[in-house]
Amino acid sequence: MTTIIRNVTFDAADPGALARWWAQVFDSEVAFDDGHEAAFDLPSDQTVYFQRVPEPKSVKNRLHLCLQSDTPRDVEVERVLALGATMAADHRNADGTGWAVLADPEGNEFCVLRSQAERGF
Repeated sequence: MTTIIRNVTFDAADPGALARWWAQVFDSEVAFDDGHEAAFDLPSDQTVYFQRVPEPKSVKNRLHLCLQSDTPRDVEVERVLALGATMAADHRNADGTGWAVLADPEGNEFCVLRSQAERGF
């Protein structure tokens, strides 16, 4: 038996706005937004959901996404920062190794890793 992750769900103050932001990161379109829930599909056929919750984010994520682009890591970091992310922690090294920890508009942390080409495999 094989188990897969079918979708990932984010709690959000504004599910539609956060879904639209993440959809831009993945160059996707929001599939639905009813005001309480919103979602978009990833190219890998998984869905990212956003659900309205009353409480704000208050501590570091216990789970976060690690993104790997087909473009160089630093190019992707700058692209996502330009979309409105903030730098939470910069673990990039002068030799090109490392990663960047960013936060989305509601403060959810995620990492941007080196591309496969930069990793050499």
